[in-house]
Amino acid sequence: MRYRQLAPDLQVSEVGFGNWTCTTGWWGDYTESEAVALHRAAFDAGITFFDTADAYAEGYGEQVLGKALADVRDQVVIATKFGYDLAATDSRRGQQERPHRTDVVSVRKALDDSRARLGVDTIDLWQLHNPRMGHLDDDELFAFLDEAVADGKIRAYGVALGPKIGWLDEGLHAMRTRRLPALQMIYNLLEQDPGRELLAAGHETGTKMVVRVPHSSGMLEGNLTADTVFPANDHRRHRPRSWLLEGVAKVANLDFLRRDMTLGQASLRWILADDGVATTLPNIYGADQIDEFSADVRDLTPDELAAVDQLYARNFDVEPETDRTTKVNA
Repeated sequence: MRYRQLAPDLQVSEVGFGNWTCTTGWWGDYTESEAVALHRAAFDAGITFFDTADAYAEGYGEQVLGKALADVRDQVVIATKFGYDLAATDSRRGQQERPHRTDVVSVRKALDDSRARLGVDTIDLWQLHNPRMGHLDDDELFAFLDEAVADGKIRAYGVALGPKIGWLDEGLHAMRTRRLPALQMIYNLLEQDPGRELLAAGHETGTKMVVRVPHSSGMLEGNLTADTVFPANDHRRHRPRSWLLEGVAKVANLDFLRRDMTLGQASLRWILADDGVATTLPNIYGADQIDEFSADVRDLTPDELAAVDQLYARNFDVEPETDRTTKVNA
């Protein structure tokens, strides 16, 4: 495992562990003991960056993380998120976004609640979850965040962006108007935009990137086919079939990256070729992913990186699917 600087005094593993896969039910069901064991296996493999959110199963994600890593607290970097109203559940349906709540009184309580669930005095990275412009322009909120740093309750703060619900404009605005050491975004070999623009801005402002969904929801792990059937409790089951068909066709043109590593490993090295990225958060849902993604493989060559750029410019030589409505497992 290699390590990079995320923020002052925060060194993190290039591969991190986002515990939403084992605590939210979107990637299958895990008992608490299974989730704890997965955290420990990640730590044993050299992973030191662990990311969660208070909104993951109304605090359960934080509780599991805290329980799993209590005895190695001084050897890991813990990141969590805030900004949603955890009490607002009655009016939500399915995957509908819950309302934000970012007044200082509520945020102060959210911080104390997260620290208690995690079992820590200090949160290493506290991230504003899927913010809108109004949140980023709230001087009182950011004054409180500075106060929390001064009080030793957090070491650093950042923002975690959500696609389609606060994304490119919000990310650029956050980096250019607030002194952010870290920004979390979706970025991968198949989905390079708007990540490229956010990365460029990060180089300008000194903001390091935490990259989630580096395998395009499992597509870049290289084991999906046109006949893949997702389990009922897998969120990918609800994607249009065109996502699966186009993705599989694109991945077929990436075999040149599998010469001496897996496609999943190559996809991580592609992201980490940019030194503006501090760490990645692959979806880890079993010991096999930990072993694969934590392995120390070579960097991609300039020719390989250039070949990916050329393929992306040509949509990987794949014609877009016209079926946008049929679900993957309809």
